[in-house]
Amino acid sequence: MLAIVNGKIYTMAGEVLEKGTILVEGTKIKGIGTDLEIPKEAKIIDAAGKVIMPGIIDAHSHIGIFEEGMGFEGADGNEMTNPSTPHLRAIDAINPMDSAFVDAYKGGITTVVSGPGSANVIGGLALAMKTYGKIIDEMVILNPSGLKCAFGENPKRVYNAQKKMPTTRMGTAAIMREELIKAQNYLKKLEKGEKDEDKAPERDLKMESLVKVLKKEIPLRAHAHRADDIVTALRIAEEFDVNITIEHCTEGHLIADYLGKKGVSVIIGPTLTAKPKIELQNLTFETGRVLYEAGVKFAIMTDHPVIPQQYLPICAALAHKDGLPEEEALKAITINAAEIIGVADRVGSLEVGKDADIIILSGHLFDYKTVVEKTIINGEIVYER
Repeated sequence: MLAIVNGKIYTMAGEVLEKGTILVEGTKIKGIGTDLEIPKEAKIIDAAGKVIMPGIIDAHSHIGIFEEGMGFEGADGNEMTNPSTPHLRAIDAINPMDSAFVDAYKGGITTVVSGPGSANVIGGLALAMKTYGKIIDEMVILNPSGLKCAFGENPKRVYNAQKKMPTTRMGTAAIMREELIKAQNYLKKLEKGEKDEDKAPERDLKMESLVKVLKKEIPLRAHAHRADDIVTALRIAEEFDVNITIEHCTEGHLIADYLGKKGVSVIIGPTLTAKPKIELQNLTFETGRVLYEAGVKFAIMTDHPVIPQQYLPICAALAHKDGLPEEEALKAITINAAEIIGVADRVGSLEVGKDADIIILSGHLFDYKTVVEKTIINGEIVYER
């Protein structure tokens, strides 16, 4: 058993505990409070003068798929041979030996979503995982966590170069609809096959992924920067009655009231970048504040390797600097991220029964002088400064 004592605990469950204690047994949090009895056998970590938080969560990245310093050999995120590849699975591409994982957990990032890139209209299945381990299957929290799709510049640029559809935004939307209609027809055949085996269709891996979306087992995770692309993604989701999260949402602040009315969750970023594309011209750290004021639930991403994973807290701090309340900025990289991903039963806050993913900091997370002193994942100290 592990006992972390005397620290200032940001539970991200509504409380900040002064001189609090966390008890860890195995991989789970067994107790948290200010007057807990500490078992004699517990290993004690004195966190006096320190800040304790749940491990940080990056809700959108490509860690392990676009590997550090590997070039083409480590670039496995975009299968740019067909605009619709829903049967691709991130788990088959992620290399847990990517050095970025070490940088991530040293920086306090303990949970990430990683998935295919945005070259294709439908890119494949993403997953949520811990950042520490050697076997990807053992690091997974949720697989799949969603089906990647993309609107806007990327698919039309990739396939225009190949002289095939889509070369326009209309083409991208049309392919998305066609694939979902195929999946609807496949689902009908599956339902008939349940009643009569002779009518069961042959397995179709592409359609199986899309059926998960139609049955609301997983959401569409829609890459969309520009306001009109965001609206197109929502239009299609409503047409087919499927769940969706808007990822990037660069111009979300321009249509924040609309997003609030739709009740959609979004993941904003990467914002700590230049503006190399037309769809990034309205990039601003004010997006978080405007979405918050419109009642939109959101998380903040790095889109690693666009922004290195360990700099996610800096992105949240800059959103706070531009008007997002401090608590909301912290939630955007902890509990909000966990809820949007669908893993809040395990991570995102410090509560009894949840995974013991804990970071101990020298000061407040948003202070530029603060360092991560310890990272604990699944109850194990994986990093000490």
